[in-house]
Amino acid sequence: MSSRIKPIPSGFHTLTPHLIVKGASKAIVFYKKAFGAEEIARVAGPDGKSLIHADLRIGDSHFFLVDEFPEMDCRGPESIGVTPVTIHMYVEDVDAAFGKAVAAGAKVKMPLSDMFWGDRYGVLADPFGHAWSIATHKADVTPEEIGKRAQTACSGAAA
Repeated sequence: MSSRIKPIPSGFHTLTPHLIVKGASKAIVFYKKAFGAEEIARVAGPDGKSLIHADLRIGDSHFFLVDEFPEMDCRGPESIGVTPVTIHMYVEDVDAAFGKAVAAGAKVKMPLSDMFWGDRYGVLADPFGHAWSIATHKADVTPEEIGKRAQTACSGAAA
């Protein structure tokens, strides 16, 4: 009996973020509390304390997590001083989700606001240095209207 191995495992999408953090076990606790993450799997490092792999899921999306291993040039935002990436998450109730994450220890980088592209949107920094934008889609807006609204929003910001 032969079975066909799926090139993309069941439950995964084409893209899966893979986050590096200092303190992956603590990060798992935070992501569970802040975002309702579910831990699917974890693999301890040879020292029994570090994690060389963890698979978490928020909603229908997986993300991977690993501890820093500086000797392998594997460093997270705390060690390099910044993150160039924001992880975006759509939720049913952005106000509730944002508040839950802040209560769990996330810091507000950009407060929630109704945005010109039709989302209620805000940005948080988790305690491990990663940025998370969270939104609820509120209105379908055409690309033309987004362009007009963007010009208005940006001209107001420049003033």
